[in-house]
Amino acid sequence: MNFAVYQATHQGGRKYNQDRVAYAYTDQALLLVLADGMGGHSHGEIAAQITIQVYMQAFSVAAKPRVQDPEEFLARIMRHAHETIIQFAHDQGLSGNPGTTCVAALVQDGHVCWAHAGDSRFYLLRDTAVTAVTTDHSVVQQWADWGIITQEEMKTHPDRNKITNCLGGSDDRFFVETAPEIPLQQGDVLLLCSDGLWGPLSAEELAKTLEVAPLPLALEQLMGLALFRENVGADNTTAVVVRWGDAEKDHNVSEPFFGVLDER
Repeated sequence: MNFAVYQATHQGGRKYNQDRVAYAYTDQALLLVLADGMGGHSHGEIAAQITIQVYMQAFSVAAKPRVQDPEEFLARIMRHAHETIIQFAHDQGLSGNPGTTCVAALVQDGHVCWAHAGDSRFYLLRDTAVTAVTTDHSVVQQWADWGIITQEEMKTHPDRNKITNCLGGSDDRFFVETAPEIPLQQGDVLLLCSDGLWGPLSAEELAKTLEVAPLPLALEQLMGLALFRENVGADNTTAVVVRWGDAEKDHNVSEPFFGVLDER
């Protein structure tokens, strides 16, 4: 498969970085995963770390070198990560369950599908425009859907961090939202990011910057702009981005490769 990939994270103005991100690939499948540990839950960073580990382990078993039924795989493993977080909290005697959002995408046979829970987002960017984006599981997203507030007002509303669905939360309210696979085109850009990135930036800024600049430079510019706009109130800011197409490097490997970004 031919693609370029880059991932980055920044602590922002927070005391800890609770975001986690990783990717993995064989010569026929590419997995991207991002988890944003929830600060309102104890040990949110642990929930995010468990989620990344569960996905990486599952990919190492399932990608031989392709994954059977990618959409089902993403949903099933996210549910397994959710259950693993709850079991961890029980085993450790924690007073509350750690919580995390999650977004994951899988590329295979020239198609991409994705799954998410919470407000970490997947974007499919094509020709400086947004072709697809996940819908947040949040209070402000519900209000925007009902016409109570606008999409722009979502970004500054005082309740913007109230999530209605997450891994590790109440089991009877947890769900995984998936999207059927769609074909990729040459030059398509896939972006998975936490709200620390998409919150301060417009979709147009994301699409245009990632379209025209090399991925490392483009992502670092976007992260720098997001952090600058939020100043001392900046959230953890994390993303993994892929540019797909024959013009990119051929990742031909005999064994699965795992790129897990160290916390920093």
